[in-house]
Formats: sequence, C-alpha cells, structure tokens
Amino acid sequence: MTDLAYSQAQPESQGAQAQAAPDNSARWLRRSILEPAFVVITLLAIVLSIIVELADLPEQLIAVAAVVAYLTGGFYGVQEGINSLRARELNIDILMILAAIGAALVGEWRDGAILLFLFSLSNVLQDYAINRSRKAIQSLFALYPEEAKIKTDTGVQVVPISAITTGQIVLIQPGERIPVDGLVIEGQTYVDQASITGESMPVEKVQGDKVFAGTLNKNGAIDVQVTQLASESTLARIIKMVEEAQGRQAPTQRFLDEFEQYYALGVILASALTFLIPWLGFGRSFDHSFYHAMVLLVVASPCALVISVPAAFLSAIAAGARKGVIFKGGAHLEQMSTIKVVAFDKTGTLTAGRPVVTDIIPYGDRSADELLCIAGAVEARSEHPLSKAVLEAAESRCLTLDPVENFSAETGMGVSGKLNGVEVKVGRMKYIADCAGQPPADLLPIYERLHREAKTVLFVSSDCDWLGVLAVADQLRPEAKALVDSLHRAGVEHVVMLTGDSAEVAKQIAAQAGVDDVRAELMPEDKANIMRDLEREFGPVAMVGDGVNDAPALATATVGIAMGAAGTDVALETADVVLMGDNLEIIPYMIGLSRRARRVVWQNITFALAVIVVLVLSSFVISLPLPLGVIGHEGSTVIVVLNGLRLLTGRVR
Repeated sequence: MTDLAYSQAQPESQGAQAQAAPDNSARWLRRSILEPAFVVITLLAIVLSIIVELADLPEQLIAVAAVVAYLTGGFYGVQEGINSLRARELNIDILMILAAIGAALVGEWRDGAILLFLFSLSNVLQDYAINRSRKAIQSLFALYPEEAKIKTDTGVQVVPISAITTGQIVLIQPGERIPVDGLVIEGQTYVDQASITGESMPVEKVQGDKVFAGTLNKNGAIDVQVTQLASESTLARIIKMVEEAQGRQAPTQRFLDEFEQYYALGVILASALTFLIPWLGFGRSFDHSFYHAMVLLVVASPCALVISVPAAFLSAIAAGARKGVIFKGGAHLEQMSTIKVVAFDKTGTLTAGRPVVTDIIPYGDRSADELLCIAGAVEARSEHPLSKAVLEAAESRCLTLDPVENFSAETGMGVSGKLNGVEVKVGRMKYIADCAGQPPADLLPIYERLHREAKTVLFVSSDCDWLGVLAVADQLRPEAKALVDSLHRAGVEHVVMLTGDSAEVAKQIAAQAGVDDVRAELMPEDKANIMRDLEREFGPVAMVGDGVNDAPALATATVGIAMGAAGTDVALETADVVLMGDNLEIIPYMIGLSRRARRVVWQNITFALAVIVVLVLSSFVISLPLPLGVIGHEGSTVIVVLNGLRLLTGRVR
C-alpha cells in the first residue's frame, strides 16, 4: 500500500488501482444505496401485503408483494450464500434463504419475508458504521509534497518525490513539508513534527539532526541529505502499519465465523433427516414429512440469535452517540468491556496540546504585568508558538501593548525590537547574555528550577539589563487526574502515558496526572509495539490519541479511541471509538456502557438459544404446527430486540 503514494512512477500500481476502482465503486453502491433500499422495499412489500389482505383486495397483489419481498430481501443473501458454497463453506445466509423458501413452500411466505427483512436489516445497520478506515490512508498522503527541490552540480531541479534517491541533497524552504527522511547537512530551522512524533512544540533542527517525511519546516531554509526512499519513510511505515493492524480479525469474529459454519450445517442436516427418515424409512407421506422438516428449519433458524447481538449493541451505540461517543460497530463496543489497560497519548490528549505561560518572574523593581507587557509587545510580531503563548498571556490580563519598531528574530535564539526607543530582547539565556553579560546570581537558581520542571525558559532584557524570566510549557488538562482515578475505580488495572517528548517533560506531566506508567521519546512504531507488550502483560488495551503519529497504536490496540475535536482525519478513521468532543471524563462511562451492553447481549443469546431448543424439541415431541413455530420464533425475536432497546436509556447500571 505504501507504493500507492508513488504510483505515478509505477505503471503496475497504477493499473492495479484502475482495476480496483470499479470494484470499490460497486461495493460503495451496494452498501450505501442498494442494500438499504432493498431493506426498505422488503418492509414496504410486507406492509402492503397485510393492507391488501385486510382490505380484501385482489390476491394477485399479495402475490406481487410476496415476489418483491423475496427478491429484495433475499437478493444479497443469495449472493453471499452462493459465494460461500463456491468456497465450500456454509453460513447463516444459506440457512436464512432455505428457511424463507421453506416457509413459502408450506404457505407461510410472509414469515419467510420477515425473516429476510430482519436479517438484511441487521447487516445494513452494522455495515453503515464500520469499515470506513481505508479512507484514512488517503488522508495520510496529503502530508507528502508532490515534488521536491534537488541540489545538483548544475543547480536546483524540481523532481517528483518518487524519483528521489538516497544520498541526494534536498533543499527545503520555510513553510514547505519535508518530502523524505534525511539528515540536515546545512542550515538551521524549527520543524513541526507533531504529525510523526506528537511533540507539542516545533523542534530545532541543526546540522546532523534527523528530519522526517511529512513534517513541516517552519522558518529556516535547510539542506537535507536523503537517507530513506519516499516509499520507505517513517510516514510510509505508518500507513503500512495501520493497514496491517486493521486487517487482523478480532478473536470474537473468528469464533462467530466458525460457529456459523457448524450451526448452518447442523440445521440443514437435521432438517434433511427429518424429511427423509420418516418419508423413506417409516412410510410417512411426502407432504407430512416435508412439512415437519420445514417447521424444523423455520424454528431452528437463528433469527432471534442473529438479531440479539446487533439489537443490543446498536442501542448502546445510539445511547453513546447522544453522549458524544461514536462506536464504530458492536465488536468495538464489546471489546471495550474487556479493557484492562488504558494508554493515553500525552500531547493534545492528557495535555492541552499548546504552550502556555506558566511562570512570570520579574527581576528588580518591575511587576509581573510590566514584565509581561514588555515581552508581549515584542513577541506580538512573531509567529513562533512560544511567542503566541506570551501574547495570549498578556491579552488574558488585558494588558496594553505598545508598538515595536525594528523587529528581528534570530532562529533558535529569540526576538528583539525597539520599544519606546529602548531595545528589548526575549529569548534564550545565551541570546540575552551576548548583550547583557552573564545573568544575575539570583536568576540562575530560578532558571535551574524551571529547567528541572521541563519548562521552556525565556529571559527578557531592556537596554542590556536583565528584566526577568518567563516560563512556557504544555499544560495538563484540569480533569486528567480525576479521569485517571475514575478509570481505576472502573476496574482499569493500568493507566499509561505515551509521548514523543523528552523523558523530563513526560515525567513531570505523568506525576501530575497520577498515571501508573510513562513511556517517553517514542516514535509511532514504538507506540504500536508498546500496545502489544501491554496486552501480553495485562490484557486488552485501549489507546487514546489524536494525531497521525497515534494511528499505528490506535489500530494495534484492542480498542483505539480518537479525540474528535482536535483529532486528525487518519486518527478518527483509524480509531474504533471517536470522542466527538474533548471530554475525557466520558471514557469511564464508555467502559460502563459497554459492560452493560455485554450483559444484555448474553441475556439475549441465552434466551434465543433456549427458545430454539424448546421449539425444536416441541416440533418432535408434540408435532408443533408451523404457525405456532412462527409465533414462537418471531416472538423470541421481538423479545430480544425489546431487551436490547433498554440500552437506549444510556444507563450503565
């Protein structure tokens, strides 16, 4: 799949895509339009037949309604059944079609149509909310520029990124996305690499530093020597890992697939024997034996069993949606009930995801507001994230900022400008020290303390006099500590924080949040590997994240949970659950809702199986007539649906 990003240079891939396009279009047409339309038509045909019968209209209309209901209700079921037979398999589609045909042959076509309607409806409802994640792969490609500037002996040439080879020198100017993984060999800049590492602030890049494809060069021109082909970059690996993780089938689904084979085969064989043995072995009439076999086929058809799971899970999904939680299918809702570990991405999830001013420490006789007012006036001219944090702090205090003249910025060091005729500088210690000399002894312990707290320290000077210190850092969400406590009370055994930030920053945030474990300085593939390690050690894992860099972990975890408000398209599409807002406190509720849904599902399954057993035994012991069998069969279906609908209240107890 990674090669699809570069198919312009690969005719084979382009041809494969062209061949796959009609298949994808046909699949979309079927799942999005035709199947839902057929379900509606089937229902209308059933209702029409009842109206015709009650109104004593011509019976030909009932026959037409019957044909329409069977054609539309069984159209895709027949297709799936034929496909399974070609693969030498049996599934519930075959059983449903045979049961519906059997019902029609013994004069109960409407019961067969209802059977087809309920079964096809459940398929449509489940298909509607799931399996959209392939669209996420396309959104990742938007991070790649289509072309790159290559330095050669004859000058700079613009080439497609698929033509770039290792060892070449790529010129990357401010505001451009980096096309390949490589090493900086000349220049200095800040790179926003949140899409890959999740770091909250741009990272300074100087000679010898590594840069990643898909990240954004902020403010300096750099020369990068290519170390990986575009198809082998970190971003390309993310795409591949997401695809592989999503292709793995859940254990529950594998079990259901296997159960379906044995159940369908058992019912078909039992019905055939019920027909043949009395007819051929005991001389019973053909009509009587066939009728008895059709009764068995109808009462043993697992309509209540099949609808019991989606009835409960879809109700719970609807209840969650009203709370701002989108489950992408019943399987993910069920898996949520088993979670033993919750892993959080730090940036933008446990933290706000943007720097804010945390400390304002004036030196001398100036006040905090005066220091912030001076620094804010200069920083107002800069687009750097740290500058914006200082400006926001000044605005939050309603400070009036005077205009600045002769503004200048030195990459990686700081900014300066003339404020009321006085030169003001804001930036790193070395940047200020070049003008003002070494900082006063009183400021050094403050600097060291702030540095230990993993905060970015900005010094302020005026006419080469030290004015004070500002500290900037990403902030823990106010509700994070309470959230971790709530998860522990909900039965989650282990809460972990993952981040691409430094260990010092991670430990500070982890201590404030009260998590059980913290893993720092991680790449996307590291997070995915940690999901597997945590699952082996503790059990099922839920991963909460919001960025492209979280996508492999979201896909690898038992349940991936994406933050909707700030989440990237790929995180939202890759995840199994989406939080439409930034309300992390809803996660314990999700666990409670999923556990209640699982209890209801097992109630339904137990009841549906019990009814099938009773009806099957009755068909042999008391020669259960077909109308009573249909009543018992459809009645059990209604009961399990109503039991599932209780979850619409959204209660978790």
